[in-house]
Order: sequence, then C-alpha cells, then structure tokens
Amino acid sequence: MNMQASFILASASPRRRELLGALIPGFQIIPSEVDEEPLDGESPGDHVLRLAREKALAVSRVYPDRWVLGADTIVVIDGEMLGKPETPAEARRMLAKLSGREHMVITGFALVKGDAVIANECVRSDVLFKEISKNEMEWYTQTDEPYDKAGGYAVQGKAAFFIKEIRGSYTNVIGLPLCEVVSAMEKEGVLKLA
Repeated sequence: MNMQASFILASASPRRRELLGALIPGFQIIPSEVDEEPLDGESPGDHVLRLAREKALAVSRVYPDRWVLGADTIVVIDGEMLGKPETPAEARRMLAKLSGREHMVITGFALVKGDAVIANECVRSDVLFKEISKNEMEWYTQTDEPYDKAGGYAVQGKAAFFIKEIRGSYTNVIGLPLCEVVSAMEKEGVLKLA
C-alpha cells in the first residue's frame, strides 16, 4: 500500500510524526488550524475527542479521498487542563503544580475519510512526578523543551528524569497512543503490517 498517496497526519507535532514514521513507510503531514480552546463545561475527554475530530475533518474536507488522522493531547491535574506554556513563568507554574504528584495525560485521536469519522477514541495514562527542585525547574524552563508541549514537559526528552512512574501507554504521554491508533488503522484496512 502506498501510504504517501493515501494517508495524512493532520498535526505539526514532530513527536507524532516520529511515532508514526517508525511504523508507516510514508505519509503526508498537513497541520490543521483549529481553535484549541475548551468549550464551557467540556470534560477533558470530550475536549480531546472533539479537537481530534475537528482537526482531521478540517484536513479531510480538502482531501476527501484520503485517510486523515487527527490527535490532541492534554495534561490534567486537579481538574485543570494544562495547555502549552508560552513563557518560563507559565512553564514553572505548571511544573510546580505537577511536582511530586500524579496527573493524567489524555490523548484523543480521530481517523477520518471524507466526512465520515471512522474511529474517535481517547486514551488516558497516569504519570507520577518526583519532587522537582527549584534548580531543576529553573534549568528545564531555560531549555526550549517545555514550550510546545502540553503540561510543559516531554517524557521522551530532558524531563524524563522527573518521571517516577507511568501507568498506561507511554506513547500516549508522548502524544499518540500507538497501540490504539494502529489497531484502528488495521481494523479499517488503512494499515497492513503483515
């Protein structure tokens, strides 16, 4: 199957591109421009499911004959959805909130063709952070890493030493739950690994 001609990842995330690239021989990347603000009263799970659908459908409207995968990841602690920090102060605030505590990472994904949503699922992982010292926090927020990641950290990057435990999908914490995504793609015949 020529994946390049038939499959689009509706995301600019280098992490999603890398995760899929390890399994899929080729695909096109066309990020969607969708407003990621939560709706009033929207639960974290509903939020990521909606955004994944909207991202995939926005691209699918332009390429209706192609399979499109959209995804969205958030970090949740104390019921608060943590987005991507824009400043060191914002990153420090998020990391201080996560320090020494457990939080949820929730990713929604949607597999779409034309205007049909074929799969729309969300996956949750629980992540336990160690106590992060002020020096560690200061060092980390001076790197480029926190600023394009939900919750202000990258599990596969410099922040790996913050993490004491993960329950659930590791790739979900990176930004794409490969087990569930690949299962959905195989079920629909989008991907054949054999």
